[in-house]
Amino acid sequence: MAATLRDIASRAGVSIATVSRILNNDSTLSVNENTRQRVLSTAEELDYTKHKRTRSDQVQRVAIVQWYSLTQELDDLYYMAIRMEIERSAQQRGIQTVPIYQNNLEEIPRNVTGIIAIGKFSNSQVQELKLVTNNIVFVDFDSLAAGYDCLVPDFKNAVHTVINEFLDEGIQDIGMLSGTEKTTDNEVVPDLRRRYFEADLRQREIYHPEFMLAGDYTSMSGYRAMKKAIEELGDKLPHAIFIANDPMAVGALKAVQEAKIDIPNRLAMISFNDTAIVKYVYPSMSAIHVGTDEMAHAAVDVMAKRLAHPASDPCKTVVGTHLIKRQTTK
Repeated sequence: MAATLRDIASRAGVSIATVSRILNNDSTLSVNENTRQRVLSTAEELDYTKHKRTRSDQVQRVAIVQWYSLTQELDDLYYMAIRMEIERSAQQRGIQTVPIYQNNLEEIPRNVTGIIAIGKFSNSQVQELKLVTNNIVFVDFDSLAAGYDCLVPDFKNAVHTVINEFLDEGIQDIGMLSGTEKTTDNEVVPDLRRRYFEADLRQREIYHPEFMLAGDYTSMSGYRAMKKAIEELGDKLPHAIFIANDPMAVGALKAVQEAKIDIPNRLAMISFNDTAIVKYVYPSMSAIHVGTDEMAHAAVDVMAKRLAHPASDPCKTVVGTHLIKRQTTK
């Protein structure tokens, strides 16, 4: 038996009139995108013969490729927040998403119309993604030179803001705890914040290489790096330090507290990302806030434009940052 408007309305949970107006593209109908897509999908599922979608009406299916595993994601709320908000924003636009973790590229369905890739990717991984689709948007990874849309935080301005904040507090000896990371196929990814940090301090003639610490973005590496610096530098420990992400900042804070170093009078600290963990440690951590929601929404916007205009030139979107002052700065 052929499906009817009543069948569609019953399954979609809306009125028959709403179904009719959606299927007839009534521009005067005020209905949210989720409802519209639900009705269209139901009509298609029931094989409603009076309404067959054209190709342009097909629901878009986008793979969300997270470079972290589920376990790693729990340790870095920054990437989790981006991934979750991308999924929410896509759903609101009627875009179906397929989650892929730890760059398991072989798990990407070959019928996806686009890929939003979160994190860091090697050249070979970019080429693998390209084999699936050219509609790719990278988040937190600068892929413009490779010919793909991307969204990145404003690292340069963030670093400049941090240094100016410490200088305004009367601190000249400034250090940094940067991070080193690798893609899932072991290609090293440099920390651009460190490059900008060193260049800025050199220009001001206050750069000290001995104040440059390194970790791997985990809280344990932050703890070990700071503990080692405290032991080796002693009284020469800098009076301010910028830390490249929140987990390392939490680890560094623990080492500082164990050494009974006064915060912020002896050591001022600023982290990067501003996820929930730095708000609830004690003392609460000053941090550069990166708008993960803004980045996620922009990523979906860029993807929607890419799907509508596949041949358009790639674009790079730089997402703004700002300093949130808390108890680890004066």
